[in-house]
Amino acid sequence: MEGIAHNYIQVNGLKLHVAEIGSGSSPAVVFLHGFPEVWYSWRHQMIAVAKAGYRAVAPDYRGYGLSDPPPEPGEATYADFLADLLALLDALSIPKAFLVAKDFGVRVACLFAFLHPEKVEGVVTLGIPFLPPTPMNFQELLPEGFYISRWQKPGRAEADFGRFDTKTVVRNIYILFSHSEIPIADENQEIMDMVAPSTPLPLWFTDEDLSTYASLYEKSGFQTALKVPYRSMSEEFDVTNVQVDVPALLIMGEKDYFFKFPGVEDYIRSEQAKMFVSKLDTVYLPEGSHFVQEQFPEQVNQLILNFLNVHS
Repeated sequence: MEGIAHNYIQVNGLKLHVAEIGSGSSPAVVFLHGFPEVWYSWRHQMIAVAKAGYRAVAPDYRGYGLSDPPPEPGEATYADFLADLLALLDALSIPKAFLVAKDFGVRVACLFAFLHPEKVEGVVTLGIPFLPPTPMNFQELLPEGFYISRWQKPGRAEADFGRFDTKTVVRNIYILFSHSEIPIADENQEIMDMVAPSTPLPLWFTDEDLSTYASLYEKSGFQTALKVPYRSMSEEFDVTNVQVDVPALLIMGEKDYFFKFPGVEDYIRSEQAKMFVSKLDTVYLPEGSHFVQEQFPEQVNQLILNFLNVHS
């Protein structure tokens, strides 16, 4: 895709897939994906920042996409992802990078900034604000049918997903996560059954995109993805300094269902995240969904480039 190269880097005993474009001597921008995504979700942004003179790097986490799975996928942790990111930067000779993150990738980026501030030039988050390093407990505040609660139960999601092929699972999740309402199933309903087979894909998401995602998840499966993030939300970290002195940007779609998580809209609009990252700017995209970087790539690209150009 327009010059994006694909490499495999040996770190921490695993071969991790890294998509990359741009000069190795340029300032580095590292893209951290969410779920149900992989490196491909950043395709528009990678090309844009490379054309503007930056080095774009988008890894697949261990157990995702083309990267090796961990020896025991059910034991994967956020700490593993953080160690992999640190090792990748060293392997790619990147002393310091801008981090651009979405969905649970935001937790990876925030924790990395807390633990390794010397490695971070700035942080851009999409859909989720800069968060403290404490465990997340949204599932305690929402009904039993909340998708995170369902996916945290060992075996429940595996049985639900297992009734369908990989392409259908990815399709259903993309459709659900594109809505402005939190996915919550009825008591006797599974998450996959919330989407009718006749439901169309979002207008900005093509059949080719779906096939690409499906092929990558056919390789990786969902074992690691269910463990991190969903079954690792109580993971704790020894963070002594909870203030990060780097520039930060939040790009928030106002139709993103995460906006309706308990307390989230107030946290974002009152800029409480400035307690942790004081140099924060927030930009709202009124029609933006959870997949704002794929839905409105040109707008998101420009916002990221403006941020990079000011702070490089």
